[in-house]
Amino acid sequence: MTENSSHSPAVLMSEFVSIAKTGDIPEGEGRTYPVNGRVIAVFFADGKYSAIDDACPHMGASLSAGYVENGAVTCPWHAWRFSVENGAWLDSPKSKLRCGSYEVRVVGNEVQVHVPAG
Repeated sequence: MTENSSHSPAVLMSEFVSIAKTGDIPEGEGRTYPVNGRVIAVFFADGKYSAIDDACPHMGASLSAGYVENGAVTCPWHAWRFSVENGAWLDSPKSKLRCGSYEVRVVGNEVQVHVPAG
């Protein structure tokens, strides 16, 4: 039996992972974190945390660098808007295009995100 040392326990498990401390993400902003082989944008807006895929599905821009207002992040490259709660593309509500969204919780002063291993 061989051991693959390139995987940490957080990569192999499908559970909540601590990614930041409360206060690390200023109100109305986002930050990028690698979790379980994915790059996740975590936002703190209107007093709560949310998480979606960081890469804009249009051209791959980092959504964590976008402008956050009224529950939406605006892509910094082409101004496409996505819900920070569920990843839906807000500019075309009938579209099925969306970013993956992930459950976030705060335990003590730890911000944790649940990203299924994949």
